[in-house]
Amino acid sequence: MNRRIPLAAICVVLFGLLFLSSCRSSKELSLSLKEENMENKALIDKFYKAFAAADYETMASCYHPEVVFEDPAFGRLQGDRAKKMWEMLLTQSKDSILIRHSELSADAEKGQAKWVADYKYGDKRRPVHNIVQAQFRFKDGLIIEHRDQFNLWRWSKQALGTTGHLLGWSGFFRKKMQQTTNGMLDKYMAKQEK
Repeated sequence: MNRRIPLAAICVVLFGLLFLSSCRSSKELSLSLKEENMENKALIDKFYKAFAAADYETMASCYHPEVVFEDPAFGRLQGDRAKKMWEMLLTQSKDSILIRHSELSADAEKGQAKWVADYKYGDKRRPVHNIVQAQFRFKDGLIIEHRDQFNLWRWSKQALGTTGHLLGWSGFFRKKMQQTTNGMLDKYMAKQEK
């Protein structure tokens, strides 16, 4: 006997499987941390409280000298470049950035947090609401790795308007943006050395 399964039933089953796998993934993420480490959790909290206060020196003190930072806007930065990136962003924001953080967790090796930035971007002062997921690794009581993940296309639509909407999803846009932001950082650091 040959029976056909209706397309709607297949869709319901596929949706159920996707839902269950996404639940399992988020559970695995929260369970991937070993026993909670209060010192590392406090270090993440200190970093974001300093960020909210535009205190880039305290932020830099949370980083290991060999820190590696990575995000969609700057790509990969190491050591002093990572620290100077925060300094540049905060000095140029002129106290017009609102930072909130939540969902902090950490064990002896790694940690995570969610943070949200609200600010005005560019000459047109477009409002940006950026939601970021951060992952950390620790060494010698400091942050040795910091990776921020956010939707670059969503960010570009807010910050750049039509141009961001049309191009923000592309690899070309990401590469161009990283070239621009790193060029700005090079100039900022060169100016600081004088």
